[in-house]
Amino acid sequence: MNSNEQHIVSAFDRDLEAVQAHIMKMGGLVETAILDAAQALAALDEELAETVRRADREIDGLEQEIQSRAALMIAERQPVASDLRIVLAAMKIASNLERIGDYAKNMAKRTGVLAGMRPVEDEGASMRRMAKMVEVMLKDALDAFMQRDGELAGDVLQRDIEVDQMYNSIFRNYLTYMMEDPRNITACMHLHFIAKNIERMGDHVTAIAEQTIYLVTGQMPDGDRPKQEAAMGVVSGVDNR
Repeated sequence: MNSNEQHIVSAFDRDLEAVQAHIMKMGGLVETAILDAAQALAALDEELAETVRRADREIDGLEQEIQSRAALMIAERQPVASDLRIVLAAMKIASNLERIGDYAKNMAKRTGVLAGMRPVEDEGASMRRMAKMVEVMLKDALDAFMQRDGELAGDVLQRDIEVDQMYNSIFRNYLTYMMEDPRNITACMHLHFIAKNIERMGDHVTAIAEQTIYLVTGQMPDGDRPKQEAAMGVVSGVDNR
């Protein structure tokens, strides 16, 4: 390898390190948003909920920065093979992180609404447990990406099944509350949307893990991973206004 080629490789490595550093910073902000949104719901803390909503702007800004840097790397460095896969994976991971941040923001929006409603039994505790599980999954998925650890990424995929099961359990509980007392219907519908948001976060975490598996093996995982859907029609509850 001549000196010019070494310079190009060195420049690409520096650019890639910068992109990955942005991803880890973005991931940390998203992890915080998940936990803070769940805590705000459990305590009906409108001030903390507003903090989550404001923080989403920084998450969005980082996503745009990552996409711009990655696109410039492709244009200027013209990476091929595994290098190109890493850059494309980084772009997809940033997009998934941005969507998870949106779900956390939407949780925070509904917390403010719930604060003025008749309380529902265990309205925040179950959601907080599910959110914590997703946050740990996200941390592991990002670690797997940075370490190119396909085994850890595969473990994250399996844990999403438990998230789906928790969502189903929560959904059934709220359905029972609504049937027992019609006054619970409005609050339970908001809580169901929040639970669905958390379940969708888990889906985006698994998408991040799948990118790592693709980087390590050269193949995407098959699409046969079982999903645990509730009897009610799937409603995402996303509102990006």
